[in-house]
Amino acid sequence: MLKQGKANRLAHDLTHRGVTAWLLSAALFAFYLALYFTEGFTGVARALGLPDKWTLYGLLYTLAILAGGVHVLRKYRHNRYQVVRTAVVMFVQVTLAFAVPQILKFFHQPEYYFSYLWPLKLEDLTPGIVFQLPLPYILYSFLAALLLAPALAALFGKRWYCSWVCGCGGLANTAGDPLRHLTSKSSAAWKFEKVAIHTVLAVCVTLTALLFVTWGLGSRHPRLSAFTYHFQSLYGLVVVAMLSGVIGVGLYPIGGTRVWCRNFCPMAALLGLVQKIGRYRITVKQNMCISCGLCSKYCEMGIDVRAYAQANTSFTRASCVGCGLCAEVCPRGVLRLENTATKAPQEFVLVRISGVR
Repeated sequence: MLKQGKANRLAHDLTHRGVTAWLLSAALFAFYLALYFTEGFTGVARALGLPDKWTLYGLLYTLAILAGGVHVLRKYRHNRYQVVRTAVVMFVQVTLAFAVPQILKFFHQPEYYFSYLWPLKLEDLTPGIVFQLPLPYILYSFLAALLLAPALAALFGKRWYCSWVCGCGGLANTAGDPLRHLTSKSSAAWKFEKVAIHTVLAVCVTLTALLFVTWGLGSRHPRLSAFTYHFQSLYGLVVVAMLSGVIGVGLYPIGGTRVWCRNFCPMAALLGLVQKIGRYRITVKQNMCISCGLCSKYCEMGIDVRAYAQANTSFTRASCVGCGLCAEVCPRGVLRLENTATKAPQEFVLVRISGVR
């Protein structure tokens, strides 16, 4: 029941797709369109003594995560997993995603973002960019993306990155926490997710391969170079600017906080494939579920967790980011996030249950 008072009514309107939510979504769309396609924020940045609009944006993004993080720490202060995870997210954003790159730039070093890896950050494996960096950066770019990230996903699931390190997930799990329940749980959304996210991953891998081929051939094939350049520009426009920024954040108040992570992020897609064959899973206590539906309601990735719990089936889903909120909201402690090499017996049995995705 909605409590009396203007503040509570406003909060309810904002978190339940009311007029306020639509206005906020429109404002976020306008902000990101202006950020990516105009130079209006450049003047603001310089007036504040900042070198460019991207530094200003990084500062605003970091402040949003910090403010949201304080809210989450207070809300889930009884849950050690949520407290530690949120603290790590805030620390990584402040240091690796904001302060360290600025410090490096101040000392006339490459502005390098250690918390963003390929394929999320295409530039890290773009030969014309990465091979211009000092050797330690080159080694980190390749080893972190191609060895470290998949290895950690196999051991701990994609949660190590998507819910502990990545700034995209960091904003979703802090400032976006009150909106997590808005994620669509429909079968249509799930089908779209499977096609869309793996399509973007395939496009990213193809573009990366083309960049290396073009770089290796040099100027001997100008048509291929021109095609690759336009392909890269289109990828930057559609995937980086529109899907991750304008749509990914702009739809927070309407479609939930993981529109980008769930449907389009190539990093999430890659780590999700590894997660399916790795150690991470959500285990279900047998015959304990009371079908309250809170786990499904608050799943930010749109997973019908309740169906698995009702079926007494432990599971691993490629889309699960291991935020742990399904276990947090369960009134009977039915769910548990685990990393184990031994699957529960019921996981070896193919069970067809209506609604399980």
